[in-house]
Amino acid sequence: MKLTNRDFLFAVLCLLIAMVTIQSGASIAKQLFPLVGPEGTTAYRLGFSALILCLVFRPWRHIPANKQSILVYGLCLGGMNITFYYAIERIPLGIGVALEFTGPLAVALFASKRKRDYIWVLFALLGIVLLLPDMSAADGLDPIGVLLALIAGACWAGYILFGKKTGNQGSGGTTVALGMSVAAIAVVPIGVASQGSALLNWELIPLGIMIGILSSALPYSLEMVALRNMPAQGFSIMMSLEPAIAALAGFIILGELLSLWQWLAIFMVIIASVGSSLATSKAH
Repeated sequence: MKLTNRDFLFAVLCLLIAMVTIQSGASIAKQLFPLVGPEGTTAYRLGFSALILCLVFRPWRHIPANKQSILVYGLCLGGMNITFYYAIERIPLGIGVALEFTGPLAVALFASKRKRDYIWVLFALLGIVLLLPDMSAADGLDPIGVLLALIAGACWAGYILFGKKTGNQGSGGTTVALGMSVAAIAVVPIGVASQGSALLNWELIPLGIMIGILSSALPYSLEMVALRNMPAQGFSIMMSLEPAIAALAGFIILGELLSLWQWLAIFMVIIASVGSSLATSKAH
């Protein structure tokens, strides 16, 4: 099927909306941390996302043969969510997303066999190094938060690798719904054990549903529409803007101010992400 300019522009719009909603959802989620903690907030996100996606895609009708890949994919998804929420409890949202991007960057760069592509590794490392000096200052970054964001990035890498394996066996919607269900089964009990009856607060449940829709159900659906209407390279380059969008969402919704060095670090990661996307496209 030949894609028209109109298709491409529609895909760009869908992807921009997806990135804005997912980072807005993360900003709203961070405001729930004092009430139900990162564990309870993750339980809301994964639980309601799994419920919504299962109702939409009814994945039980087409369960892939390789159930082990689905299991690992879902566990990576759950691990990515809870460690990322633990991270942004301690560090600004934009910085958390920039550090988490090391996961997909590593996947893209390890897939490349050309030595000159390692210049993008240098850009990513420079971005991280620019953030590290701030950890020693009194008002600097929390080192545990930085480490948790990097662990979330490692989970993201696993999510991508095993998502590809499971995605080849069925539709994208079925894969996401099954993975989200596994993640919910693994993580929701942690939230319940940690927060107990606080999760049943009727004032918080609508916010939990909103987080589930904004952070997962809506953006994942929009991303699938975008992927069908634009080349994979364009999709990857557009996704590279996510750390900047996260930083803007953190500023507008949470009032999180970043220093000039921190903005420079985020843009270093974005450059690395765009470069690796172009490199991976040329390699194929």
